[in-house]
Amino acid sequence: MAYYIYVIELDKKVGTLAKFRQQSPKFILGNRCFYVGQSAKAPMLRFKQHKEGYKSNTFVRRFGIKLIPDFYEKYNPIPTRKDAEELEEYVAQKLRKQRYGV
Repeated sequence: MAYYIYVIELDKKVGTLAKFRQQSPKFILGNRCFYVGQSAKAPMLRFKQHKEGYKSNTFVRRFGIKLIPDFYEKYNPIPTRKDAEELEEYVAQKLRKQRYGV
C-alpha cells in the first residue's frame, strides 16, 4: 500500500481564528494558509472527502480552497505510513518557517 501527503490552501479568513493561529505562532496575518495531511488515499480524493465532511479537518471543510501539488507531488507516493507522517510534519514545519499559517 502506498501513502500520500497533500497540501490544501485555506481561505486567509482562517488566519483570524485563534485556534488556527495557535498551530503557527509566527504566522503573519495576511500570509497564505495551508493544511498539510497524509493518507492512503490519493490527494484529490482526500480533499473531496474533507470538503464532504468525511474524516474531515474543520478548517479544511470550512476554508479549503484547492490542493497545492507544487508543495507535495515530489514526495508521493510514500512507501510507509511512518514515512508519510514524518514527511507531513517536515512539510508543515517548512511552511511554518516561511511564516505561513499551517
